[in-house]
Amino acid sequence: MTTALKTERDRIMYRSGAAARLAGLPVETLRIWERRYSLSEAERSEHGQRLYSAEQVARLSLLKQLVDQGHAIGVLAGLAREQLQAMLAVNAADARVASGPVPVVLVGPSLARRVAAERQALGLEVRASCARLDQVAGLGAVSGARVLVAEMSELDDSAMPLLAAASEATGAAATVVLYRFCPSATIRALRAQGYLVARVPADLGELALLCRSALAGQRLPAQEAAPAAVAPPRFDEEALAAISAAGNRLTCECPRHLTDLLLMVGSFERYSAGCANRNPEDAQLHAQLELAAGQARVVLESALMALALADGLPLPQGRN
Repeated sequence: MTTALKTERDRIMYRSGAAARLAGLPVETLRIWERRYSLSEAERSEHGQRLYSAEQVARLSLLKQLVDQGHAIGVLAGLAREQLQAMLAVNAADARVASGPVPVVLVGPSLARRVAAERQALGLEVRASCARLDQVAGLGAVSGARVLVAEMSELDDSAMPLLAAASEATGAAATVVLYRFCPSATIRALRAQGYLVARVPADLGELALLCRSALAGQRLPAQEAAPAAVAPPRFDEEALAAISAAGNRLTCECPRHLTDLLLMVGSFERYSAGCANRNPEDAQLHAQLELAAGQARVVLESALMALALADGLPLPQGRN
């Protein structure tokens, strides 16, 4: 392609509907992704419509393919196009090389039980399991095990020697470490040792992908270690009060109850963010509380949006 043709192509801009269609996305999904994760720096037309370049459309297509393969959009959203292409290439190579289930050793209080409930669908073959890392040595060398998967809710530096011993004892080719809360310094140290470190996936279907990525030597980007992002509030207190007042004319009291819940949950979310911390453990606990409240708020906001649209209640400007 000549430079002139490439420059001309790069000047073409697509509206949301066309960009979504070219990327293989429902336009509503694109709007949700933009609102929650600010996926791109889309330009605006004179009438305020989002405009996407060919480069941005190509990135959206990569995101769609990776999400279809089981990756979380919240993890992918902050990655550059080059990183997305690398992840897609690794997944494609894994799919060609490994068609059968991944032989694994599972460590975690409930991990083996949860995997057993969905084993056929997960693409894993459990060769051995135990509840704690210090029990792995008792398993001895596990024949044919390729990946050690260790799940620890609260992960810190004290786990590093146990992980090293467990990896050696099982003879696994790769180690996946799953956590819910962990200091960034510990995550960096574990990754420097060659472990694939990731948050416990909400969907266990991602576990086989993580195991295959670990076998391929694929490291998750540093953004994975960042706290889970929660979308900003969609309704302020004034908007909630307006919806509640408008709902008073209805026989159904759900609008009032939902707005009351949102006011309380939003207040607690803000309180947790600013609450005094006595030590690092206390700060981690309050971060967990803030995250839980934010996630609850997002769910309730979606319910209120559906209710408001169904009952013709007033929505803030731009939410219709």
